[in-house]
Amino acid sequence: MGWYLALTSILLLAVQCCGCGKVLVYPVDGSHWLHMNLLVEALHARGHQITVLRSSNSWYVSQVSPHYTSITISLEQPQHLEDPACMASFLSRSIEIRRNEGTVGSFLAFYSELFTLLEKSHKSVTDMLTIMLENKTLMQELEESQYDLVLADPAFPAGAILAHYLKLPLVFNVRWLPNGADIWLMRMDFTFEYPRPTMPNIIYIGGFHCKPAKPLPLDLEEFVQSSGDHGVVVMSLGTLLGNLGPEISEVIAAAFARLPQKVVWRHLGPKPSSLGNNTLVVEWLPQNDLLGHPKTRAFFTHGGTNSLYEAIYHGVPVLGIPLIFDQFDNMVRMKSLGLAEVVEVTTIEVESLTHALRKILDPEKPYRNNMRRQSQLHHDKPLKPMDSATFWVEFVMRHKGAAHLRSESYKLPWYVYHSIDVIILLVMSGLFLVALVCALCACFMKTLTRRGKVKRE
Repeated sequence: MGWYLALTSILLLAVQCCGCGKVLVYPVDGSHWLHMNLLVEALHARGHQITVLRSSNSWYVSQVSPHYTSITISLEQPQHLEDPACMASFLSRSIEIRRNEGTVGSFLAFYSELFTLLEKSHKSVTDMLTIMLENKTLMQELEESQYDLVLADPAFPAGAILAHYLKLPLVFNVRWLPNGADIWLMRMDFTFEYPRPTMPNIIYIGGFHCKPAKPLPLDLEEFVQSSGDHGVVVMSLGTLLGNLGPEISEVIAAAFARLPQKVVWRHLGPKPSSLGNNTLVVEWLPQNDLLGHPKTRAFFTHGGTNSLYEAIYHGVPVLGIPLIFDQFDNMVRMKSLGLAEVVEVTTIEVESLTHALRKILDPEKPYRNNMRRQSQLHHDKPLKPMDSATFWVEFVMRHKGAAHLRSESYKLPWYVYHSIDVIILLVMSGLFLVALVCALCACFMKTLTRRGKVKRE
């Protein structure tokens, strides 16, 4: 019987391995890597071989991992959107510009800063891609490795270019608008997004990184339990942003000190002098586990997508302080659904922030019930988002792509895709009709003029 079970296990393992594939991952660092890494871990657990391309100064993408093999590309400078110091500087300048919001000068200054940041980021991405493509040995190794697909983040186009060069199917892991590729794993869920029509190659996996809470470390658990019936407020500004500067930090600390709740605050930099005894400042916190703790009453956040889905998953109402990029749009959606309130970082004051926090924490207000209902909707699915993601990645492996799910629009010339030819035809037709009417009117006026002249003679 023992030999039979052993043989059966070996056969099952062999069958499983026969269906395993090879995935080449071109990620983006920072918070984007956090959810990409979860997908990498899930694919590795299903037996797939994963290779991750990373830069030598990568912030989060480790060179050594039990879940993947890495290929490191030497770069002198970090990619700007992946550099904490660069992002902190950009945030500081953006806040200063927004203080003068409403003027043409502030509008132009903000977008000048944004486009400069994006330009530098694309330049560093281009440098890395150029180094790779000019390395004939590396490209030959990638071609000979016979990968089944490229899994990429389309925040930058390097992954798509590499997939095209290697003639491999492409899967995007993203939240933004779709175009081009075989499968788009959209980190969206219609408990958060507005309804929209989409193509069948768009797979919604919003909240796929969320998971049940694990027990907290003993010291943190003791602090949380000491909150009694009042509970805990959690504050975090995500992976890229940890410090709003001393002036704003003092305001936040003073507002926290006025609350009966305990506060766990991820804050980088000097501790504010107005910090209350009820506030625990840490450089890192287990955000998912804290949000899933029964003592947690509210989440004070910058409004990043990953953080908001964790709040929805655990049913925790949100106070948002959007800072950059898509965070403003995210918080508008949350507020419109009755799940959150929003404070403006450039006009934040102790009184207004305290009022907003108490409003979110008030059990008589609808925020907590609304969030619990939204959480129930989010959980009520026939298939877990991560299972859906891994299925469709393996689908592309099995079928060498998913062209039958894509719109034929990707084959159209740009002027046809954007209906430029139709617009030109309509404009020309309109101009022709105007010219014809003008010509007829001119002829009619000439005729009337001649008849009047004849009568006078």
